[in-house]
Amino acid sequence: MTKHQKRLSVPNSWPIERKTETFTVKADAGPHGEAGVPLLIVLRDVLGYADSRKEARYALNQDSVLVNGKPVSDEERPIGMFDILAFVERDEYYRVFPGQGGRLALTAIDEDAADSTLGKIVNKQHVPGGDVQLTLHDGETLVVDEGAPYDGGDSVVVSNEDGDIVAHFEYEEGALVTAVDGSHAGEIGTVETIQVTPGSADNNVIVDQDGDSEGFETIEDYVVVIDENFTSDDDEAPEDVTEEAAAGEDGGDDE
Repeated sequence: MTKHQKRLSVPNSWPIERKTETFTVKADAGPHGEAGVPLLIVLRDVLGYADSRKEARYALNQDSVLVNGKPVSDEERPIGMFDILAFVERDEYYRVFPGQGGRLALTAIDEDAADSTLGKIVNKQHVPGGDVQLTLHDGETLVVDEGAPYDGGDSVVVSNEDGDIVAHFEYEEGALVTAVDGSHAGEIGTVETIQVTPGSADNNVIVDQDGDSEGFETIEDYVVVIDENFTSDDDEAPEDVTEEAAAGEDGGDDE
């Protein structure tokens, strides 16, 4: 397997320019699969907190950069949807949120909101001992009691300190959702109808949006249930602090 990543072939979720350089850093194995963005890109190309890989490594070795409440020392660690980034020395906190076109975007949050992480349940199965294991969208697994009220498609908020579930949002008609992929990525609305498709085809979801918008239709896999804390006062996607940075000059290759 190659250790290099060509910019033209990176996933659409990566917030980098494709044509400024030939190569960029490759994400290490970890959460979020192929869609995960290396932490180095966030530090260097998006936020501008480091000019090189060497500077990023030095900053990470100070244990002042936290991902979901834990210090991270690997600059290639994948960062993905709904991860929480904390820069302790700067007193800055960000949530990774879907942006326009499916690009990952950083939205500023307060310190209290950085104490927990949202996860979409993508799989639910029984494990030995009678418990139930939930698999979240980033690959994290949680074990809950049999009969606990969690189903596939629901969202849970997990404490970064002890891993306990502190909130639960059901996937149902009337739920507030955001699209995380497809042509409507980053849009927010309320589930109007869940259209169950016979066979193995994806279920469709019709999402209603207030105001002048007519709403949109997408597949079930592309929506995640959220609550009003993930939106601005007018129920729109929160401000993307990465927009200007991603459009400007970035840090070149992986050196």
